[in-house]
Amino acid sequence: MATYDFDRVIDRRCSDCDKWRRYGADVLPLWVADMDFVSPEPVLRALHERVDHGIFGYGTEPPELRQVVVERLARLYGWQVDPQALVFVPGVVTGFNMACRAVTSPGDGALVQTPVYPPILKAPANARLTRDEMKLSLQPDGRYTIDFAAFEEAITDRTRIFILCNPHNPVGRVFRREELERMAEICLRHDLIICSDEIHCDLLLRESRHVPIASLDPEVAERTITLIAPSKTYNIAGLHCSVAIIQNAELRAQFKAAGAGLVPGVDVMGYVAGLAAYCYGEPWLEEVLCYLEANRDWLLQAVPAQLPGVRMGKPEGTYLAWLDCRQAAIPGNPFEFFLDKAKVGLSDGQDFGQGGAGFVRLNFGCPRVTLAEALDRMQAAMKAALAIA
Repeated sequence: MATYDFDRVIDRRCSDCDKWRRYGADVLPLWVADMDFVSPEPVLRALHERVDHGIFGYGTEPPELRQVVVERLARLYGWQVDPQALVFVPGVVTGFNMACRAVTSPGDGALVQTPVYPPILKAPANARLTRDEMKLSLQPDGRYTIDFAAFEEAITDRTRIFILCNPHNPVGRVFRREELERMAEICLRHDLIICSDEIHCDLLLRESRHVPIASLDPEVAERTITLIAPSKTYNIAGLHCSVAIIQNAELRAQFKAAGAGLVPGVDVMGYVAGLAAYCYGEPWLEEVLCYLEANRDWLLQAVPAQLPGVRMGKPEGTYLAWLDCRQAAIPGNPFEFFLDKAKVGLSDGQDFGQGGAGFVRLNFGCPRVTLAEALDRMQAAMKAALAIA
């Protein structure tokens, strides 16, 4: 019998929740990557105990946290990492922005694969870099692949860093070892630093296996900054605890220097939540993954049945569905259409760069009843539009 009730609908409108307060009270929000599930009970208990202590002065990392993380990396991936390779930062977005500043100069280039998470698109400009883009290849079944010739052609003599997103947001790919090896080989040959956003690495749906790109071999590890976090995995993103794994000591020093005086440390509650999640959150994670897989599989049936012309590839990881609305009879921008006519708030595919126009991203990390209501609203809006046309 399940310990957690993921079917329970929790009212988040009365809280300080960006997801539920961004749009009107009549909109069902399925946009930002924030699950509508209560976090693991051990995390809640640890936070309560810390609050009951009653004093919130300057904090420091828990002495056992580094060892917990490196043991986790060894157990899950066979990746042996020295505890000193870890740098705790308040967010993965913070991390890849620090990485861009650490290893480049203004006018250099950063390589990205589109469509991709909007903050990754913005990171090069934040560091006054050019954005060197290669577009992932969409296959007829909705799966995305890498054109390695296009990948290499996108690298210029200015390119200094490649920002990888794996598992990929928004297309849901979990890249295979051979794909990672090809990308790594090209990056090494062109003397690029790899910054790998692996924040969704624990959110693997059935039959997927995550391989950290830095775990491929020591040469790749020496040129890689890997970013992970308990935030998406255990639904504690608002507590800001993330980890940069940088095995090259010189590169690690450059990374730290890029945030000196600007980037704050992880706060005391973030450390408490992160440690409790990594130590005791596994039973919750196993259950939530089963629920997410069921939601994913339900959507794969419901989307073509209820939304004619809308196509959905099968996500291998994350709790994000990437919906191709280009062949559907939807007038104008599908994001605006579903927001205005269906009162369903999704993420606008245009915000994800090249290859995103005509798509929307849907967060299925919510109770099934919420998901079903959203699709019913979307279906009704499409029927009404078709009738008017």
